[in-house]
Amino acid sequence: MKFETVPTYTVTVYIAGDIETARRWLRRECYQAGLCVTATPTTFIYTGGEEAGFAVGFVNYPRFPSTPEEIWARAVIIAGELTIECCQRTALVVATDQTRWVHLAPPGAKS
Repeated sequence: MKFETVPTYTVTVYIAGDIETARRWLRRECYQAGLCVTATPTTFIYTGGEEAGFAVGFVNYPRFPSTPEEIWARAVIIAGELTIECCQRTALVVATDQTRWVHLAPPGAKS
């Protein structure tokens, strides 16, 4: 029996929207880019309502080890791309050491 061990580092991307749209996009991305993620449905409950969405999980996988910086950077890029793909305005990227709110400017807004 053989074992591989790497330092633990996890990142989760949270986005509202249709998980099936996200799964289709993630399948293409994983196939083209050599990536493995989880996609889990979730419900966001907030003041005045609730909304269906999903969580995309990233881990430091011992078979294909990465640095925390590489995992974080990839998660942030995918969060931005999935936000657009799922017709959303925001996403939340949560790691063991930091959290980033990704938000898109409204159409026509000046940067």
